[in-house]
Amino acid sequence: MKPSQHRHAPLRDPAAAARTLFKESFGHAPTHLVRVPARLELLGSHAEWNDGLALAVAVDRYLCLASAPRLDGRVKLVSSAYPQREAFWLSDFGENPHAPWTALVKAMLGRLRARGVHFGGFNAVVHSEIPPGAGFGSSGALLAAAALTIRQLYPHKLTESGATVRRLGREKMPPPTKLERLRLARLCQQAASGVAAEAGGRLDAVASLCGEEFSATLMDAQHGTVESLPLIGEVMLIVCDTGRLNPIVEAQSAALRFHCAGAAKALGVKSLRAAELAHLKAARQRLTARQHACAYHVIGENQRIVAAERALREGDLPQFGQYLLQSHESARDFFQNTAPDLDWLVERARQAPACLGARLSGHGFGGFTVNLVLWNDADEFIRMMEADYHAATGRQLRTFRCRVVSGGQALPR
Repeated sequence: MKPSQHRHAPLRDPAAAARTLFKESFGHAPTHLVRVPARLELLGSHAEWNDGLALAVAVDRYLCLASAPRLDGRVKLVSSAYPQREAFWLSDFGENPHAPWTALVKAMLGRLRARGVHFGGFNAVVHSEIPPGAGFGSSGALLAAAALTIRQLYPHKLTESGATVRRLGREKMPPPTKLERLRLARLCQQAASGVAAEAGGRLDAVASLCGEEFSATLMDAQHGTVESLPLIGEVMLIVCDTGRLNPIVEAQSAALRFHCAGAAKALGVKSLRAAELAHLKAARQRLTARQHACAYHVIGENQRIVAAERALREGDLPQFGQYLLQSHESARDFFQNTAPDLDWLVERARQAPACLGARLSGHGFGGFTVNLVLWNDADEFIRMMEADYHAATGRQLRTFRCRVVSGGQALPR
């Protein structure tokens, strides 16, 4: 990304909105505020299911969590997106079916306590411009914000074996190191796995916590490692959002998980990460047609990410863009988690000289595409995509530029 991308400002200020809502809800200003960016997937189809690789960026759509400590051992949670408020004692992190959005916060609190983090009660307000359920990592952002909030309210350093209490007095809590961010991300993954509805999004928080400006985040689900790769050049990322996410995406995702697990079992491996294309070809008769197609995509996607890493390190963005296109073709023909609108958008983007690559992003089954576009031609690309999509479908296409940003952080009060 070009350094001049800083001239693109977010559409609104979620931090100011969080502060305002907190004061309206609790009658005083918050003492702490954290901000966590959205996550945009570049490559890697459901890597968390298959111990695979994924490539993502943190982008400038934010979730903000404003907070202040309490002295009575209670937690009170408010969200600008949901009417249900929640209040509970620190002795009970059980889910409330009347306020399901709080389950992730409670799951994170439980994981922190299990790691030896000591904390008291607090009031908190969540305000987010990350659309829930659309594939931008809203759940991971909430988990990360909860972890960073406790770190600010009740200072501690998370170590490999547990937590060390830091008594800072009036000193500010320093930003987490790269290693601590990775540990927090792993804790978010564990918390997500404990919430039934989030079983497919365990990598969401990694880029939101560990992302770096002008960089893509390479995540290895098998080994739990994270690495930053340079994403620098005369290009930008543009999202084309149809707003037409399939309402049964969870059931469709569950079906994909089922076929991937079946393929791994038929191949005699723990996960598809351990399989290679030659292995898949030799065992073709042991797999159903659907298992074979899913495995072919997943194995190929891991290979594409390895090749994409090399392209980014060499600064070869045109080649990187080709891997985006190849990924979409494989998702369309084998994994089958695209949708007609997404296929149309990718094919139209492919015809534009300004576009180096495009693919579906997020959960798939509808939703949006991510496009790697030459910086100077971005305005014309957006006009073309919006006009042609409207002419072809009669519907409006929502487009926005994405600025690649650093991971979650505490903001000044």
